[in-house]
Amino acid sequence: MNVLVFASRKGGSGKSTLAAHLGSYMAAHSQPTLLIDADPQGSLALWHKVRDTGDLSLHVGTKHLAATLAKARRDGVEWVLIDTPPNAETAVAEAIWHADLVVVPMRPGLFDVDAIQATIQVCRELKKPYAVVINAAPAKNGSDDPMVRDARGAMQALDVPTWGGQITHSPELSLSLAHGAGVNEFSSTSPASEEIGNLWRALTRSFEAIEAMTGKHAQSA
Repeated sequence: MNVLVFASRKGGSGKSTLAAHLGSYMAAHSQPTLLIDADPQGSLALWHKVRDTGDLSLHVGTKHLAATLAKARRDGVEWVLIDTPPNAETAVAEAIWHADLVVVPMRPGLFDVDAIQATIQVCRELKKPYAVVINAAPAKNGSDDPMVRDARGAMQALDVPTWGGQITHSPELSLSLAHGAGVNEFSSTSPASEEIGNLWRALTRSFEAIEAMTGKHAQSA
């Protein structure tokens, strides 16, 4: 069973959005998946309610998280996606402690670059593999937008592993969620769907690398 945690101190970074779209992608590939909404705002739980398809399980809150994960393992769940709140609550650290990999969504901007550093520090202290995913990025015009290049440069200077792709700001990402769907279901041939698929494949490779390494200390996506 693979536990993927979405964490960032910055609100609006895209934690719930990425968790929902990746959950939809997993459901489409018939992979038993449990969503855990640990954010009091409840965005992931709301999307799950609108979805109402029964192909994704949901647990709300992190109370008895260890027991919840143990039950998921017994039930044959292959993937657990945990959406966390944008703060420094102990619930976030607990979720990261249980993670096999932490995704840190980051918009390409000064405030976001600064805000994620606290989350990265927690991952490092707990010796958990993590990677930044640049989200809500300006569209590429043959190459990365200057804002994205600056963000990548900042991550490189901080020695932070960062996914080589990006999730571009796209109305389709929001529209699909409003219909209880993932973008792969709502607009399967769109660039947004392709990017989510690329992220999924990168994460899969990372999990394979983590499993192959003693101690699960891989740090790249």
